[in-house]
Amino acid sequence: MADLEEVDLGTKSRSDLSQEPSFSNSIRTSSSESAQVIPITISPPEKETITSTDWAGGELNPQDAWLPITESRKGSTYSAVYHILASGIGLQALLLPVAFSTFGWVYGTIFFSLAFSWQLYTLWLLVQLHESESGTRYSRYVHLAVTAFGPKLGKLLTIFPMMYLSGGMCVQLIIIGGGTIQLLIRTVCKDGATCNAKPLTGTECYLVFMCMAIVVAQCFPNLNSIARVSLIGTVTAIVYCTMIWALSISKGRPRDISYDPLPLESTIATYGGILNALGIIFLAFRGHNVILEIQGTLPSSPKHPSHKRMWSGVTMSYVLIAMCLFPLAIGGYWAYGNKEPFSNGAILKAISQFHGHNTSQYVLGLIYIIIVINCLTTYQIYGMVVFDNMEIQYTSRKKERCPRWLRIVIRLLFGGLTFFIAVAFPFLGSLSPLIGGFTSVPLTYAYPCFMWIAIKKPRLHGGMWCTNVALGCFGLFLSLLFVAAAAWNLAVNGLNANFFKP
Repeated sequence: MADLEEVDLGTKSRSDLSQEPSFSNSIRTSSSESAQVIPITISPPEKETITSTDWAGGELNPQDAWLPITESRKGSTYSAVYHILASGIGLQALLLPVAFSTFGWVYGTIFFSLAFSWQLYTLWLLVQLHESESGTRYSRYVHLAVTAFGPKLGKLLTIFPMMYLSGGMCVQLIIIGGGTIQLLIRTVCKDGATCNAKPLTGTECYLVFMCMAIVVAQCFPNLNSIARVSLIGTVTAIVYCTMIWALSISKGRPRDISYDPLPLESTIATYGGILNALGIIFLAFRGHNVILEIQGTLPSSPKHPSHKRMWSGVTMSYVLIAMCLFPLAIGGYWAYGNKEPFSNGAILKAISQFHGHNTSQYVLGLIYIIIVINCLTTYQIYGMVVFDNMEIQYTSRKKERCPRWLRIVIRLLFGGLTFFIAVAFPFLGSLSPLIGGFTSVPLTYAYPCFMWIAIKKPRLHGGMWCTNVALGCFGLFLSLLFVAAAAWNLAVNGLNANFFKP
C-alpha cells in the first residue's frame, strides 16, 4: 500500500480515478468546478486532519479503484446479504449435533446462543470500524489491524490467519467439493452396478472441481460482480441445510438412540471432549475475515455512510443463518443423539448410515449436487480476497491497474496451487480444529474488541471499554484452550496423514 492517500474534496468521478497514472505528491487547484487534491500521510485516526464535515465523498485512495475488492462500489444491501450468507453458512455447521451430544439440550443451546450473540457483536464492531471520521475506508481486515495495532503487530497477528481463512478455505472447498463429486458418482452409479465406465479417482474429482471454480472466477472481475453467484450460493446453502435436518427428522430415530453423553475413560478425556465440543460451536460461524471486504463493495457518503446499509444486510443475513443452524443442530441431535458420527459432514454421514436403505438415491444425489454448487460459489468469495492481495503487490509497484491477461494468469496460478495443496494434504479438514483455534477464533471473537479500543478509544473503565477488554481477553483464552484440546485429541486418536492420496 502506498504511503500517500489522495483526498478528493470535489466531484471527481471513479472513472477519473481509474485513469490516474500515479499517486500525486502535489497540491492541484483550478476553477471551482474542478477537484482539489491534497496529499495526506496515513496516520492513526487521532492524527487525521480531515473531518467528516470536510469530506465530500469519493475515493480517498485511487489504488482502491484498481483492485478486485473495491473496484466496484455499486453494491446494495441485498448484494451484501448474498455475500454474507454464501460465505457464512458452511459444511462445518454439520458438526453441530456432535457438540450437542456432548452438552445435551440445555447447555448445548446455551453455548450455541452465546457464541452466536458474541460473534454478532464483533460483526457490529467491524462494520462500525470500516470507516473513519475522515472518510478513510478500511476495506481489508489486515489494513484495519495495521491501523489499530501498528504495522508490525498488525501484520503479525492477522496475515497468517487471513491467508489460512481465505486461501486455506479454498483448499478445503476443493477437498469437500471434489469428495462430494466422488460421492455423487458412487450414488448415481450405485457403486459401479449401473455404470460401465471406470469411476473417477479422488485426484480427478478434485481436478474437475478446481477447473469449474477457476472457469467461474475468470468470468467475474471483482467482488461486487459475483453478487448473482453469491445469490446462488445463498439459495443452495439454505436448501441443503433445510433438506438435511428435515430428512433426519422425517425418517425417525434409531431404536437404541440415547441422549446421554458417551462415557470417557478419564477426567482429562472428559474435559478434552468438552473443549472440542465448544470448539465445534465457536468454529461453526465464519465470514468475519471477509466482512470488511463485503462492506467495501457498498457506496458511501457523509450523508449515507456504508455502515447503515451493511448492518441492515448483516441483520437480515443472520436471521436466516439462525434459521438454518439452530434447526440443524437441534434436529440433528434429536434424530441421532450420541450416535452422531464425529467426522466431516457428520449429519450427512448419519443419514447415509442409518437411512441410506430407505432414502431415495435421487434425494441423496440432489443434496450432493447442491453441496457442490455451494462450494463453487463460496470459492469465488474467498478466492477474491486472495486475488485482491496479489494485485495489491502489482499495483503498489507499478502504480497502474493490473492488466486483464495478468488477472487471468494470477487466477490460473492460484487454482493450480490450491489444487496441489488439496491433493498433497487431503486430511487438512482433520487439522481444522487445531489451525482454526489460533486463526479463526481470535480473528472472530478477540481482535475486533481490541481494535475498537485502539481506534475508538472509549472512556477508560467505561462500559464499552470493560466489555471489549473482557471479551477480547476471554476470546484469546478460549483460543489457547481450543488449540490445546485439538492437539490433545490428535495425540490420542492420531492423524490419518494420507499425503497425495485423496
